[in-house]
Amino acid sequence: MALIQDEVRFHLRIKTGDVGRYVILPGDPGRVPKIAALLDDAVQVAQNREYNIYTGSLNGEKVSVCSTGIGGPSAAIAVEELIMSGSDTFIRIGTSGGMDMKVIGGDLVVASGSIRSEGTSREYLPIEYPAVPDFDVMCALKQAGDALSSDEDGNRCHVGVVHCKDSFYGEIDPNGVPAFATLAPAWEAYVRAGCLTSEMESAALFAVAEARHVRAGAVFTALWNVERSKKGLPDKVCESSERAIKCSVEAIKILIEKDRKG
Repeated sequence: MALIQDEVRFHLRIKTGDVGRYVILPGDPGRVPKIAALLDDAVQVAQNREYNIYTGSLNGEKVSVCSTGIGGPSAAIAVEELIMSGSDTFIRIGTSGGMDMKVIGGDLVVASGSIRSEGTSREYLPIEYPAVPDFDVMCALKQAGDALSSDEDGNRCHVGVVHCKDSFYGEIDPNGVPAFATLAPAWEAYVRAGCLTSEMESAALFAVAEARHVRAGAVFTALWNVERSKKGLPDKVCESSERAIKCSVEAIKILIEKDRKG
C-alpha cells in the first residue's frame, strides 16, 4: 500500500495540485504539446514512460493534458492516478477505424457507449454492466463536434456505440489468428447492430470513471473505414486529429460554464 500512498504518483510522477479538474487524454505522447498549445500558459509538469503531462488553463480553470499510450491497461492507470491527484472530468481523444458504412475517414465519432471486447473493464465492472460516458460530457462533445462539422463526407459528427478491443491487428487481419472463429462472427454482429467505429481505450476509461464516480467522455477521428474497404467502396483516409482536438477543448469550455452555473 505504501507504493500507492506516496505523495508522488508511481506511474505519472505527479502529485496533487499538478493537474486540473479537467483532463484531455490523447494516446500519443507527441500529441500532448499540440493540444497544450490551445490552453493558456501550459507547461509540462511530468513525463514518464508513455505519460506526458502538461497543465494550463481554459476560461480561468486549470486544465491538463495527459497521454495514455495504447490500450486499456495504461489508460486505466493514467485515469486512476489523475483521480488520486484531484481530477474528475476526462475527455478521451483518439483515432479509430470506421465500421458503419456512414462513417468516412475524417468524421468525428462521439461515443455513447463502448462494446467491451477488451479485458481491462472486466476488472472494474461486471460484464453485464455497460461501459458508458457521462451524459453531460457526451452532450458537450456533441455540441462542440456539431459546431466543427458540416454535412459532407469526412466532415460529419456522429454519436453512437463504439467497439473497444485489445488487438489492433485482430481487426486489420482476423484471418491471420487462431481466434478467427470467435472474432469474425462477433465483429459481424457489431456491424449489423450499427456500431460506428473501433478503437482501444474507451471501455477502460468509461469503466474506471463509473467505478470511481467521476465523469468521462470520448471523441474519435475515423482514420478510414475497414468495412467500406472490404466492399470496394470509396474509403477516404484521414491522418489528422485536428478537429477532434478542437472538439475536446471546446467541450471542456462548455463543461466549465455549465459547472459554474451548478
